[in-house]
Amino acid sequence: MYSLSDFDFNLPQERIAQFPLPDRSASRLLHLDGEQIIDRQFADILDLLQPGDLLVMNNTRVLKARFFGMKESGGKVEALVERVLDNRTVLAQVRASRSPLAGTKMRLADAFDVTVGERAGEFFTLHFDADVFDLIEAHGRLPLPPYIEHDADSFDENRYQTVFNKVPGAVAAPTAGLHFDEPLLEKLKAKGVNFAYVTLHVGAGTFQPVRHEKLADHQMHTEWYTMPQETVDAVRATRAAGRDVVAVGTTSLRALESASQGGQLEAGSADTALFITPGYQFKTVTRLITNFHLPKSTLLMLVSAFAGYEEIRKAYAHAIANEYRFFSYGDAMLLTTNNKE
Repeated sequence: MYSLSDFDFNLPQERIAQFPLPDRSASRLLHLDGEQIIDRQFADILDLLQPGDLLVMNNTRVLKARFFGMKESGGKVEALVERVLDNRTVLAQVRASRSPLAGTKMRLADAFDVTVGERAGEFFTLHFDADVFDLIEAHGRLPLPPYIEHDADSFDENRYQTVFNKVPGAVAAPTAGLHFDEPLLEKLKAKGVNFAYVTLHVGAGTFQPVRHEKLADHQMHTEWYTMPQETVDAVRATRAAGRDVVAVGTTSLRALESASQGGQLEAGSADTALFITPGYQFKTVTRLITNFHLPKSTLLMLVSAFAGYEEIRKAYAHAIANEYRFFSYGDAMLLTTNNKE
């Protein structure tokens, strides 16, 4: 049984990538093949995938979800949209010297008013008087992760989105997908690699640390996903042909595995709070493309479950020693599961 301290490691501050590289596919790729660690470039993924393999990508789009504003009392507030409930309603984190009261209004971005509704745990319900997506796109700010120390600019607004983003709703990017550019995708397609898509709207909870030493005591954040029938069909055909189902990022993996909890992959939409730790039996995904993750994070636990605890520790130590770039704007890994049903 593993505990929280088993997933800690010392990461020098300078290893945290603050900016993306000029070219998406110019990142490095640490290829973990069993116990073998191979240093590659991300563009090498073209040689590491075979005709008939299936890349499953998360087509969520990051919202400009951060707002600064004022309460009716004049107090300053910061709101971060966590989830869009409908075209007029969101759940949001609200920071203020005093929590806003239900029924009061807040003016956001000095542009429009929202009405505070009921609390939902740590979140506030906010009611908009016009289309949520229109107001967010027009007046919001892109919410970069807390470990990135600059404010988002127009470059970030492009590079903190995947080139295949389609469905708005996330507050953090599915960062493994950031390494793919259109030319690389075209080369993969020409080789015979197949593509399929899921939607999982990444929430701010992805950055929340695990605070309990006993992992079973951790309350996993929930995220909403959709598994299209065409993706289910593509996965089944890939598995029947004996080829690899390759999840692009932990978000795609969580969607695939969440939709497989009945024993086989099923289409549909649902919330997932799937918490994957070592010992989990993977049902659908055989390979994973992922970035490097935070110490003591649920995502580090997930990749340790996928590729092996000791193997991941050695790979991370190698990455730090060889000056790989970490986290959202950092380099990538290619992993093969050693643990599947």
